[in-house]
Amino acid sequence: MSIRTFARASSVAATLAAPLSLLAPLMGALHAPAHAQDAEAFYKGKTVTIVIGAAPGGGYDTYGRLVARHIGRHIPGAPSVTPSNLPGASSNAAAAQLATVLPKDGTQIGAIYASALLEPLLGDAGRIKHDPSKFQNLGSASREVYACAFRPDAPAKTFAQARDVEMILGATAEGGTNVDFPLVAQSFLDMKFKIVRGYKGSREVTLAMERGEVQGACGLAWSTLSVQYPNLLETKQFLVVAQEDMTGEARLNALGVPVTGAMAKNDADRQALELFYSQNVLGRPYVVAAEVPKDRVAALRKAFLAALADAELLAEAQKMRIEITPTTGEDVEKLIARLYATPRDVVEKVRTTLQR
Repeated sequence: MSIRTFARASSVAATLAAPLSLLAPLMGALHAPAHAQDAEAFYKGKTVTIVIGAAPGGGYDTYGRLVARHIGRHIPGAPSVTPSNLPGASSNAAAAQLATVLPKDGTQIGAIYASALLEPLLGDAGRIKHDPSKFQNLGSASREVYACAFRPDAPAKTFAQARDVEMILGATAEGGTNVDFPLVAQSFLDMKFKIVRGYKGSREVTLAMERGEVQGACGLAWSTLSVQYPNLLETKQFLVVAQEDMTGEARLNALGVPVTGAMAKNDADRQALELFYSQNVLGRPYVVAAEVPKDRVAALRKAFLAALADAELLAEAQKMRIEITPTTGEDVEKLIARLYATPRDVVEKVRTTLQR
């Protein structure tokens, strides 16, 4: 190429470069990552899904659908919100979908069991391919206390009596509270429980108790049980024989229902029970994937707490006789970090129990 030809080409290139340089910021904006968009602009016109890691009709479903009915108006852009049940593997199926398959843009919120957040710690880490400790937590809808309930015609009428006579308990599947809680009671409190697994959800377990297929169940969320059987303490259709917790619930404490955390035989067992029952404090957590942009997480956390303080939601919760005792996402994440830092010998003691 001659110098003259090269100069002419350079001049044309410079002329073209000028308008292209002006377009560069616009082109950059068009190709900018989605999270650069502010939360209100992103959520406007969108649909947010509450992925409920439990079967319809149970406690997690009840809370998840309640949150879904009210959170939308508190999210910037006022998206529509729909609940969707994805039961299986004690919420680990839903957790896996959130972590690996579902969109990670803030349109998918998981309402999962607290135990699913602790699966690598206390469960079988080999059965999951995701790391639930990496979820970003929006918060918890309520602190939970779990209970043991027996049929009145069962051979044991109190929790203590079940140390001497075998009780047949209904349960769902490995990792479910009504499997894990009686396993812990067997190991650390010397209970004689025969656990019959295979029921679809907690509601099916209590129906099996009604039919006399099983004699009782443990790991029943008191908030759910008291909704399903609002006059249970008066009618004594089932006997609430123990609170599986370290401190218990006010009404049950007032009635003298024993707290299993106080029954530990020694300090080592007490430490193990404290670790296991910590999931009661985690309660009913709501999470999003690790990749969701931080500004959307902040908006969802704010919306979650606002929804749980909403007068309409609280009025509906009161009619449904369910408790709303929120925990912030930040506090949930701090607790999870502490739990994952538990000494390995204590962790292994509980893990071994749960894998029996």
